[in-house]
Amino acid sequence: MENINLKKVTPIDISQLQKISKKTFYETFSPGNTEENMAKYLDESFSIEKLTSELNDNNAEFYFATLGNDVIGYLKLNSGQSQTELKDGKGLEIERIYVLKEFHGKNIGQILYEKAIQVAKQSNADYIWLGVWEENKRAINFYKKNGFNEFDKHIFKLGNDEQTDIMMKLQLKKN
Repeated sequence: MENINLKKVTPIDISQLQKISKKTFYETFSPGNTEENMAKYLDESFSIEKLTSELNDNNAEFYFATLGNDVIGYLKLNSGQSQTELKDGKGLEIERIYVLKEFHGKNIGQILYEKAIQVAKQSNADYIWLGVWEENKRAINFYKKNGFNEFDKHIFKLGNDEQTDIMMKLQLKKN
């Protein structure tokens, strides 16, 4: 797809970030979850206060994928102590890559993923890692295609539902 631009998200973009976060998360996960759990998760995880805090975190970065003036997807990366799990200074976490459903299969996720790899290499990370819901076969296949391997599991709480995420890692440097 042509004319996809990446833009680093700043605090002035907070309402756009909230909108794309809620919409893409809902599109991706609502079929396998209750409305109550979705509403609770969306309200808590994508509140303006929480997103503002994440945007102001020096160890977190957000990037929008845009087509013209429209935000069609986004990426969130965490380093250091801002990582959700490993908190290893040698690692970089992809916490979120989400793309609007109408743009699935159009290489937008790959463009965001390549930005994550670029940031990881620029920050001299040894590896990049993430957690992906065990039911999200599309995402698991995407990461496997890009060289990620499963290394562990963890619990992800969506509303009141405890779900299992598969943790995956891509080694960037030889040990």
